[in-house]
Parts: sequence; C-alpha cells; structure tokens
Amino acid sequence: MLSSPGAALGHTSESGCRLDGISVSACPRKWGRLRYNGGVEIRNFSIIAHVDHGKSTLADRILELTEGVAERGRRDQMLDTLELERERGITIKATPMRLYYRAKDGCRYLFNLIDTPGHIDFSYEVSRSLRACEGVLLVIDASQGVEAQTIQNSFLAIDNGLEILPIVNKIDLPNADLAGTVAELEGVVGVPGDNAVAVSAKTGENVEAVLEAIVEHLPAPGGDLSAPFRALIFDAVYDSYQGVIPFLRVFDGTVEKGDEIFIASTGKRFEVDRVGVFRPDLIVTDRLVPGEVGWLTASIKEIGDTQIGDTVTHSSRPIPNPIPGFRPAQPVVFSGLYPTDSEDYPRLRDALEKLSLNDAAFTFEPETSEALGFGFRCGFLGLLHADIVQARLEREFDLGLIATAPAVVYQIRTTDGRVSRIQNPAEFPPSDRTESISEPWVRLSVYLPEDYVGGVMGLLQERRGEMADMVYHDRRVELRYQVPFGEILYDFHDRLKSLTRGYASMDYEFMEDRPAALVKVDILVNEERVDALSVIAHREKAYEVGRRIVDRMAAVIPRQMFAVPIQATIGGKVLARATVRPFRKDVTAKCYGGDITRKRKLLEKQKRGKARMKLLGAVEVPQEAFLAVLSGDE
Repeated sequence: MLSSPGAALGHTSESGCRLDGISVSACPRKWGRLRYNGGVEIRNFSIIAHVDHGKSTLADRILELTEGVAERGRRDQMLDTLELERERGITIKATPMRLYYRAKDGCRYLFNLIDTPGHIDFSYEVSRSLRACEGVLLVIDASQGVEAQTIQNSFLAIDNGLEILPIVNKIDLPNADLAGTVAELEGVVGVPGDNAVAVSAKTGENVEAVLEAIVEHLPAPGGDLSAPFRALIFDAVYDSYQGVIPFLRVFDGTVEKGDEIFIASTGKRFEVDRVGVFRPDLIVTDRLVPGEVGWLTASIKEIGDTQIGDTVTHSSRPIPNPIPGFRPAQPVVFSGLYPTDSEDYPRLRDALEKLSLNDAAFTFEPETSEALGFGFRCGFLGLLHADIVQARLEREFDLGLIATAPAVVYQIRTTDGRVSRIQNPAEFPPSDRTESISEPWVRLSVYLPEDYVGGVMGLLQERRGEMADMVYHDRRVELRYQVPFGEILYDFHDRLKSLTRGYASMDYEFMEDRPAALVKVDILVNEERVDALSVIAHREKAYEVGRRIVDRMAAVIPRQMFAVPIQATIGGKVLARATVRPFRKDVTAKCYGGDITRKRKLLEKQKRGKARMKLLGAVEVPQEAFLAVLSGDE
C-alpha cells in the first residue's frame, strides 16, 4: 500500500511559518500556499478538449514523466479504465490520478490529474470534475484548431473560475499551424495565448514543459487544516462488499479512519473505515487533508444515503452551510429500456440504481408496455450517452436489453386546457383531444472548413433548420442555426461527418419550445397496435418514417399460415403497409387433368380456412423484430 509522502498539510503564509507543529519549507513560487512536509505543493487540474484532440495521450505522457505507473503496468490510454472506453477510443468517465513531480528548481509537487471526456453528451461529467480543481489544461489540435467542444469546455472552466493553461497538441503533423491555432484561441475563445505550450503528445516532444507550466501558472489549493472537516462528493462508485465509495475533494480539515462523518443532504452518520487516493486504483492512506482529492469507505450500503454533490463533514463539528452542489443534469433524450427476459426486471432496477451513482446525468422511472412488459423510461443527455449506458448495463451487469426508439420531450396542450410534458409517444392523447404540440428547439453551432459550407447548409435546411448567422474564424466557418432537436437526434452527426470528410464538429444548447405540426405514427401488426413502436414525426415526414418501420418489420416477422398486414397509421388513416406473405400448401397437387372447377373449390376452401385462422390466431412479435427496428440504424 502506498501512503501520502507527508503526514499532514499546513495552511501557511507566503513566508513559510509553523502551524500546528508542522514544518513547512517555502519554494519561491507565485502560487505556493498549501504544502506537505518538506515543501511539497499541490496542483489539482483537469485536462479538457474537443474529441480526439489528444487528452488521453497527453495524460499518458504525463504519467510516464512523473513515474505515475510502473514500467510493466504501462499501456495506452492509462486513465481510460472502462473496457468500453478502450474499445471505442473515447473517454466516458472522468478518472482522477495522483502523481509526484520534482521541478527543475528542486521543489517537489503533488499533482491530482483528472482526465475528462470530450464528447458533448458527457459535458456534465466534465463540469463535476472541474469542481475538484483550481486549473485546467485546454488541449487544442494544431491541425484542427478551435472546435465546438473546445469552446464549450473552455466556458465551463471560466464559469468555475479556473485558471486555463492552453496546450497546442499534434505539432508533429505536416498541416499543423501553431500560430494560427493560438490566434484562433484568443479570437474565438478569448483565452490569452501568452503561456501556451506547444507539444506532440504522440512523440512526447516538449511534454516536460507542460509540467513546468503547471507548476508556474496553475494555482495551488487553499484550505485550513484546523477548520472543521469540509469536503464535496464529485463522483462515486458502488462496490458489492464496501457499499458506496464517494470520491471527495477536501476543502478544509482532515478525515481519517474511525471518524464519524455527517452527510449534509440526508442527515445520515457513518463511521469511516478507510480513506485513500487514486493511482489510478484505490490506494489506502492515513488520512485526507485540505487540497487533496481522494475517497473513503464508511459502510454506506444504501445508494440513496448519499449522492453526487453532497457535502461531507464531521458529525461532532458540522459546518453551518454546505458546499454548493451541482445543478442537476436535464435529460434531453428519453428511451425505454426493457429486459429481454421479463424475470430480469429486478436485476435491471438494481443495476440502474448502481449505475446512476456513477453516472448522475441520467434518470429513470418505471413504465409498462403492452408489447415489452415491465421496464424503465430513462433520460439521457444525447444518443451517445444512451448507447453507452445501455452497453454498460449489458456488460457490467450481464443484462439483455431492448431499447425503444429515442424521443425528446414534447409539450402538449389538450382541448380541456391542460398542458403536460410527455416523452413517451404511447402516452400521446388522440388527435381529436389535442389542441397544440410544441417541440424543443436548440441553438446549433457547426464548425467546418469553408469548402463544405454548401452541403452542410443543404443538410440543415432538410432538417427544418433556420439560419441565424455565419461567422468566419480564419481557416474555418461557424454556422449558427436554430433547429428542432428531434431533427438532429438520429443520424445528423453521421451525415455531417460524411459530408465534411470528418472535419466538421458540432455543439448545441436548448433554446425554447415551439409549436409544430407533429403527429403520432402508430404501428399495427395484424390490426393490433404495438405501443413500443409508436413514434412522433413531423407531418411532412410521417410517410417516410412509417414506410421505413413497416418494411423492417415485414422483413423480420416470421411467416404465418395466414397473411400478416403491417401498417403505419395516423389516427384511422393508413400511411404505409407491408404484408408478410403466408405459407401456402399446394392443395391442387393431386389434381391433374379433369374439370377446372375442382381446383377452384379446393382453393376456395383453403382461402376460407386461412380467413378463420387469421381471426382466431394471434401474431407473436419476436424479440428479434424489436431489436431490428429499435436498435438498428435510424
């Protein structure tokens, strides 16, 4: 087991005094305030960037230079601890890591590094991680320049009052433009480029200059060792043996084994079993002190006893006011999750509770479907988020799942004057009781090379987008549109990447609800409605949506002894139809020669029998049909 290099931290003045009998030696640094014994200062920082700009690769190089991982344990994407992250090549969970660095002036520093996701669907993960830091490394691709999430994540850091250190990555590429990237950073984001560090995380070129810049330009945390214990839970995981393991950023005081802690939001008290830090596994230490990022266990068995954003303090010396928590995430995409085996419903409920502790950005509530049975209506921050949650449930909890078609939140005004917000298409009132329907609109920003502007504008027009502005940023163009969120929910991102050969990026934020000509498209199998397949579509695109679904259903539903009609309808009007052809026995096989009327009698008898069978028989839609329609490419 590893332990922290000093027994305690002291809250010192700039001159370096003695507090609580702790010896502190001063290093002549701009930010130095909070130090371990021997003058070891702390730097808490996150790495933020757009997708694929090199966050995880830079983190790997930093780990190598600080000897954060033993030689035999090194691999690419060291801080991507989920198997899913390594498979997809993206960061999903923010991962903390403790490192030690000796600067060129001889002073020793403790770094708490948090590698964060870059995709827009995981921006809530980034915002929570930033609360545990005083500064950020803003990584920008020298060949791509400033992109959508570069701006979004920069504003998150600015809103949290963090110091930003720009890192221009991939300078080894032939098309790297260092000067242009720094100018774009200053012009678009408003972050000064004076302290920008140019590196190649892939080759390791100049990465050590990043460590020196962290020491020089990022602030050290404050804190008071003698004050009452005060810490913020910024993340948590659930362990079958130890219960809930909260991840803490300590602001004041200390916590160690045997202390009785108090959870501010629930009023629950627990005795601390162990405390520790991240390397990146959970390593036990003696105690946690101000400025540190760590974890604790206290036999917190119930998930509801604590939550992300809670304040932890000592029960004997509680603080009067809790630390401001996190603003709850607002789900924008909703989808139903159902177990393929109905007996797995309790397991799915437990799995969702445990996963929500580690991913506080999604919500769930029970719902029932006539076709799929008991399940949950889940809210997500986007389609990728929904896909990742489903994949984690299937892998980490060994569940077979069916996900219904994603939908956004609609506002419905009925003829009796009532207004409600509905995510599930099956809950939509009949058209004769609906007075108006409003759908969410978003402000969409698309960054792309000017060569592709025409094609992307055509795509946005096809998606009912309204142009707000077009801004030129040196080498790139920013298209600002107002678009119905439902129109960019499915295949828009893939189409955008295809049209621009992968060079475009996008970001969006909710704007308002606007009235729209929306209709509910029901799917009927053998004249019985299948509620799990109902979708909401714009009236102009209803036929296209209905035709796609009925054709897919016809391809996967097994043939019966009678014809099975599959219809897409709006109210009582049939939009599209496909038919699963029946098996047919050749009843005239033995009739050769003779009168044709005998063959006709046999065929008519067969026809009447199939009609009776259709009235009495029921078509059982197999799970494979739902999987094909609901989980296929939209």
